[in-house]
Amino acid sequence: MDPQVSNLLAILDNPSYSALFIALIIWNLIWKGFALWKAARSRQRNWFIAILILNTFGILEIIYIFYFGTREGEKNMKE
Repeated sequence: MDPQVSNLLAILDNPSYSALFIALIIWNLIWKGFALWKAARSRQRNWFIAILILNTFGILEIIYIFYFGTREGEKNMKE
């Protein structure tokens, strides 16, 4: 077995790291789901695709929701 894979498995065997890993997955899914929902409702196809493909652990999603999603979403809803 590859040493990097065995090291990763050894880290994930530790309950603290496993809990952290699960918490990161849940954090990412919540932000990604909300950002995708907002992008779809605002008909922002490019943002939807970028958020769907890129995995930034919530960073891109948070930026979109609080900065780009609000401004562009309000513009689209007025038209």
